[in-house]
Amino acid sequence: MTGTLHSSTVERRQVLSRRIRLFAAATITYNVIEAIVALWAGGVADSSALIGFGLDSVIEVASALALSWQFSAKDPERREHLTLRIIAVSFFALAAFVTIDSIRSLAGGGEAQHSLPGILIAALSLAVMPVLSWAQRRAGRELGSRTAVADSKQTLLCTYLSAVLLVGLVLNSTLGWWWADAGAALVIAGIAVREGINAWRGDACCAVPHAQADEAENSACCSDCSSPAPPQPLGMPTLRKD
Repeated sequence: MTGTLHSSTVERRQVLSRRIRLFAAATITYNVIEAIVALWAGGVADSSALIGFGLDSVIEVASALALSWQFSAKDPERREHLTLRIIAVSFFALAAFVTIDSIRSLAGGGEAQHSLPGILIAALSLAVMPVLSWAQRRAGRELGSRTAVADSKQTLLCTYLSAVLLVGLVLNSTLGWWWADAGAALVIAGIAVREGINAWRGDACCAVPHAQADEAENSACCSDCSSPAPPQPLGMPTLRKD
């Protein structure tokens, strides 16, 4: 009986690992396209927010590549710490560049112009990224992988950035509020710093290695865990002190 349970657990971990690699590949493919469009449109329109969004796409590709590298190993957990560091540094680099470029824009370095391609790519990302992030986060929590959950938060960040970018671009296009573009970029930078700190600390928002854990439990966990317990192997209970 014990041998059967162990075999089932190992097989499930293999399935989840393959699923995470698939999600990482999908993230890489989409974000390469997103980065090309956003950086090109940002350069044409002199948009700090669009350039920041494009750079975030580049960083998401780097993060997904790091995740793929981790799960290509026979023992992915050995590479988890370094992968988290890579994800964290990528957030900080994004925040630094976007902040500098936004300040330059607000200081009179250039007013952002209307960008229809930028609006379209922001709207498309707003529809695609939440689904991809949810699927990867679910697999990462069941497997108990902090890096998979951290990378899913990187993808979820793209959703927030898409919304902020879309608002800034629309306000600039319809009302001529060029400063809304730089303001949106600063919001992007602030979110990136927060997520970078969480990734550096390893706070992947309560990776829950239980196949039965539902979203309500995960949400409750994330709302009150400032120092989440380290993930346990799949199928093992997480011990809590009363």
